[in-house]
Amino acid sequence: MCGITGWVDWEVDLRNCGSIIDKMTDSMTNRGPDAKGIWLSTQAALGHRRLVVVDPIGGGQPMIRKWGNTTYVLVYNGELYNTVELRHKLMAKGHRFDSHSDTEVLLTSYIEWGASCVYHLNGIFAFAIWNEEEQRLFLARDRLGVKPLFYSKSGSSGFLFASEIKALLQHPEVTPQIDEVGLAEIFALGPMRTPGIGVFRGISELKPGYSLDYDRKGIRTTQYWKLHSEIHQDDEKTTIHHVRDLFKDTVERQLISDVPVCTLLSGGLDSSAITAFAAHELKRTGQETMDTYSVDYLDNDQYFQPNQFQPNSDAPWAKLVSEALKTQHHVVTIDTPQLVDALKMAVFARDLPGMADVDGSLYLFAKEIKKKATVALSGECADEIFGGYPWFHREHSLNADTFPWSRNFKERSSFLSQELISKIQPEIYIKERYLEALKEVPRLPGENPHDARIREMFYLNITRWMPTLLDRKDRMSMAASLEIRVPFCDHRLVEYAWNIPWKIKCLDGREKGILRTALQGVLPDKVLTRRKSPYPKTHHPAYLAATREWMLEILHDSDSPLHPFINVSKLREFALSDVSNIDMPWFGQLMNVPQLFAYFAQVHFWLKEYKVQIV
Repeated sequence: MCGITGWVDWEVDLRNCGSIIDKMTDSMTNRGPDAKGIWLSTQAALGHRRLVVVDPIGGGQPMIRKWGNTTYVLVYNGELYNTVELRHKLMAKGHRFDSHSDTEVLLTSYIEWGASCVYHLNGIFAFAIWNEEEQRLFLARDRLGVKPLFYSKSGSSGFLFASEIKALLQHPEVTPQIDEVGLAEIFALGPMRTPGIGVFRGISELKPGYSLDYDRKGIRTTQYWKLHSEIHQDDEKTTIHHVRDLFKDTVERQLISDVPVCTLLSGGLDSSAITAFAAHELKRTGQETMDTYSVDYLDNDQYFQPNQFQPNSDAPWAKLVSEALKTQHHVVTIDTPQLVDALKMAVFARDLPGMADVDGSLYLFAKEIKKKATVALSGECADEIFGGYPWFHREHSLNADTFPWSRNFKERSSFLSQELISKIQPEIYIKERYLEALKEVPRLPGENPHDARIREMFYLNITRWMPTLLDRKDRMSMAASLEIRVPFCDHRLVEYAWNIPWKIKCLDGREKGILRTALQGVLPDKVLTRRKSPYPKTHHPAYLAATREWMLEILHDSDSPLHPFINVSKLREFALSDVSNIDMPWFGQLMNVPQLFAYFAQVHFWLKEYKVQIV
């Protein structure tokens, strides 16, 4: 994977602005530690940081190609999984290739098909192509939003884009400001973000499944992909076989790499399925034994207490699957001081406060994996497309008139200052964003009310919850220069699963029942029947003590930029009380009291370190 950035300006000669694009590019060195490239012309400047995964020699960027009288320049972050098929199609149309890189195939696809090239791509991507003769910039982001892409206007004549917000903030005309909308995103929605909103004022996010054109006429965005609802034509048996075959093909495609590949293995259904097909394919092609990795926390075995969201720990399950598949398994163990320290690094990686230690632990995990591998496959997003979360199966969650992960917002909002509540009206803001999402749902005429509500729930998860996890996965892994791929985000699988009726999706009354059935004979029976257990977190009381202490330090700091936004006295009273037995996730399933303290601490750190201005 890589980091991309660029600047187009109609009034400034950018050949004289190399130092600015240089700083923007270098701010993303972790995304691409292996190489750097800059391309400058009068009206356009492009920057690229490269993490070498495929074709070390032939995949350098910015990549420049001349076709007829037109010069095209590409910067690209991502991976195409249908490179071979695309290359054959393009060669049949008269194109020739100098490398085996997907970068050259992508650029040639644009030369051949223009903006319609996105319909031909299977992969994860965010890219920009500059047409020098037509003075036009084209941007595109993959269908599910696995790879990030932000943009901003610069003055009256400029346009900027980058993989990460930090690169945009390196430009002298972009300042770290937030207004009421940004405050509502931070304090009302929490780690979840609204698609298209970059939180900082003047910075937008290109939505998943969208492309953007920029020329002297201005900015035009186009949605090239969305979900379509239609009657599922396959019977149960055919559906089971198609899910299995499609998923197997997806995993095998995503093993393409010229550097070592591994999988993240928790011993749960999703990661085990990926590992099984990956290990089999490596064995079939005579490659080395598959390396697998799981994460744990020091002394967690002493303090782990099962609950409705985390019924068991991962360690014995990962061991069981590793032994069954004969992988080389590695356990990365994180200690509490490391985890607390990583809260700050996680803010820098995301450029925003995020999922607290759920972010930080992934960053530490990725750092260890990177010592041996450069590419990893991970099981995110199976729950969103097959219905794995508890809120798909509980009436009170289905009937809640809000995002299912925000049901406890009222409790959290009591810690906000009255001034902030008056300014952003958080409950109204959440409601508006929720109704906005529901309006987008592609309805299926004649669907019964229960199944229609389930369809809404799937849409909320795919378009609002899943991006939160994909943002986390991209930023934390790329901060460690590790590329993580997510096979369950293959758009073919997502499109097919979208229209599978709920009665088939939850076969045998189980969450992800269709997936469990499709994997019979692939995984040990015990794994097929294991209850869902989310990404592990620490249960060590030292973590609660550390986050509470940090929170109290902030509360005693009268200069803290957090104070205007919180009810200082109430939060202090809560922090000083006995909170050790409170079990009430305030966001999602995992973020409980320690994560509440950690999130507010991250907001304090972010406001201070990024010198955020409130406007």
